[in-house]
Amino acid sequence: MPDYLFCLLRYKMWVLFAFLSALFAGGTAILVKIGVKDIDSNVATAIRTIIIVIFTWIMVFVTGSNVSGIDTRSAIFLILSGATTGLSWLCYFRALQLGDINKVVPIDKSSIVLSILLSFILLGETVTVYKITGMFLIAIGTYSMIEKKESENKKIENRNNDINNKKNWLFYGILSALFAALTSILGKIGIKNVDSNYGTALRTIVVLIMAWLVVLVTKKGKEVQKMNMKTFVFLILSGISTGLSWLCYYRALQDGDVSIVVSIDKLSIVVS
Repeated sequence: MPDYLFCLLRYKMWVLFAFLSALFAGGTAILVKIGVKDIDSNVATAIRTIIIVIFTWIMVFVTGSNVSGIDTRSAIFLILSGATTGLSWLCYFRALQLGDINKVVPIDKSSIVLSILLSFILLGETVTVYKITGMFLIAIGTYSMIEKKESENKKIENRNNDINNKKNWLFYGILSALFAALTSILGKIGIKNVDSNYGTALRTIVVLIMAWLVVLVTKKGKEVQKMNMKTFVFLILSGISTGLSWLCYYRALQDGDVSIVVSIDKLSIVVS
């Protein structure tokens, strides 16, 4: 195969993986919303992460991924990427419990703007008029969606005596976006010289440890006993969906620019 055809095929593949990541991530938001409805958000996160760890490592062995030695630099950045992922998740699921999915998801997905800016500054990716224009349109669109939803729910919220507490979802949503942006940058650096499936699986272990540490610190372990079958099923489904999204996302990051991959990935907001 001529070199130019090989390069074109490789380019199309990482774009395809980015779109698949968006598809699975969009479905995850709905499954999570149902799954965390009747259970503590931190416990839900910890349970889902077990599913993701199992699923991603199965994929590592099924695909015959290269699990040979990993250099120190890659390991450090993958660990940091996993840590920021865990923090982003914890904030995201807490926001979902407190707010409407149509408000929480746009805030969380606004991390794309910060990701693009960081990719320009830290990774030296090419700045183009199209990227800048797209970034501003995404920011404006996100703001418009939030404002519209606030207006529609204004009368209902005015009847809520605990309105100030409910607004906490915005705080957690913003933190979720911040950590998600850092995850993309750190993940791009860490996954560069590692098999993408293997790197993704390694990251999930870090997230798993963080998630269960939070459960232990907050003493929410007993919440697991309250989980009904419906909640358990949806948490499993959301875990598998997240695992598929991650595998596709970090495969796309390995070959593509962060500014483009995160832009495609955040199309999951449309699916949600």
